[in-house]
Amino acid sequence: MSDDPPVLLLMGPTAAGKSALALEIAERFDAEIVSVDSAAIYQAMNAGTAKPTQAERQRIAHHLIDILSPLESYSVERFRQDALACVRDIHARRKRAVLAGGTMMYFKALKQGLDVMPEADASVREALDAQAREIGWPAMHDRLKKRDPVTADRLDPNDSQRIQRALEVFALTGQPLSSFHGQTANPMAPLFHFKTLALMPSDRSVLHERIAQRFDLMLKAGLVEECRQLRLDYPGLHSALPSMRCVGYRQALAFLDGVMDETDFRFKGIVATRQLAKRQMTWMRSLGSDAEMDPLMDDAMQRGLRAAGRLLGA
Repeated sequence: MSDDPPVLLLMGPTAAGKSALALEIAERFDAEIVSVDSAAIYQAMNAGTAKPTQAERQRIAHHLIDILSPLESYSVERFRQDALACVRDIHARRKRAVLAGGTMMYFKALKQGLDVMPEADASVREALDAQAREIGWPAMHDRLKKRDPVTADRLDPNDSQRIQRALEVFALTGQPLSSFHGQTANPMAPLFHFKTLALMPSDRSVLHERIAQRFDLMLKAGLVEECRQLRLDYPGLHSALPSMRCVGYRQALAFLDGVMDETDFRFKGIVATRQLAKRQMTWMRSLGSDAEMDPLMDDAMQRGLRAAGRLLGA
């Protein structure tokens, strides 16, 4: 695909300003945006996902937003297939593509291909969920440490989705999840000229302030009321679903269930978001980039546009 224009991968931690920069880049360089966000894919989840507004979507075409019910699951493999299809369609319209977001496993799949992994097994997952309901995910994390310490060391004890997957892989194969990494099924995975711009905040305390402000905006936007309505609109919705494991939503459900009070809910939501941002930055360092910038600088937007222009050859 040597005749295709470069594809910009814009990645950064939560609250780093990715969405605003992606909009400006897309407008400046005649591009469309593909969301790289494992929460924005879900319909009816708006208050806690910072999706682009309808006005922004009318201004610039966005893809892979609101494509699933909160009751459904979405794999990294499916994201990769969908994202590459979007890029092909965008190029067919003679436009550039900007893939922006903070789900680093999705970026890894685009840049490095997919590790060879066993398929998900519903019965194994149900059994693991049942165990977690009895002893809690931190105890399941302790169990993972004995089976796969490499994977356990990089996971938060409350990261139920990834702990479950690691235990599932071990149950299915008898091998730790970490042993599969690097066994790519498609080493020629990068089908386009990917150019990566990483937003790496230099001042962690300022980023933490932004995260707290963003979480408060989510609350004002009606996160709790939205979760209450989701339960009414989607019978069978429960906290173990991938959609409800998103930061903010799992804390809101715990609040609605009386597990924590309002003060504790806000505190744990902000702490969980900080932990997410830390993991995102660790991932970015391991993935590497063609350009890096500090999104907290006063002239960050101008710097981002210049960097994007260089990477896109525009």
